[in-house]
Amino acid sequence: MISLTYLSSAVDPMSPGELEDLLHQSRAANHAADLTGALLYADGSFVQTLEGPDAAVHATFGRILSDPRHRGLFIVLNEPVAERAFPEWTMGFRRIDGVEAQRLPGFSDYLRTNRELGLTTPAGGSAEVFHQVFREGLR
Repeated sequence: MISLTYLSSAVDPMSPGELEDLLHQSRAANHAADLTGALLYADGSFVQTLEGPDAAVHATFGRILSDPRHRGLFIVLNEPVAERAFPEWTMGFRRIDGVEAQRLPGFSDYLRTNRELGLTTPAGGSAEVFHQVFREGLR
C-alpha cells in the first residue's frame, strides 16, 4: 500500500456545482478501487492524498494527470505505508453553516484547526505535513 500526495492549481475556479460533480465521480471511482484519502480545494488550489493499493493509486493519479481542470501538478510525497492515514474518509460533502457543522458527529474544522484532525498517523506524519502547509497557507 502507498500514500501519494500531490499539489495542483485549478485552470479555472471551480463552482460549487463543479465541486459536487467531482465529489460524486471521485467517491464512486475511489470506492471501487479501494482508495481512501483527502481532497482539499481552496482558492483555486488542490492538495490531495490518495492511499491504497499501489496499482490503484498510480492508475488514479494517471487519470488526474490527464484531467484538463488541473495545471502545475506535482507529487510531493509517494511512499509505502503500513496503514491508512484516512481510513474512514469518504469525501462526504454537504453545504452547511458553521453552527450546523459543529453538531455533526466527527466534525473537524480541518482548514482552521491544527490538531484533532481525526488522522490515524502519528502527529507529524509525512502526509500530515503537506496538509498542514496547505491549511497554514489559507490563514
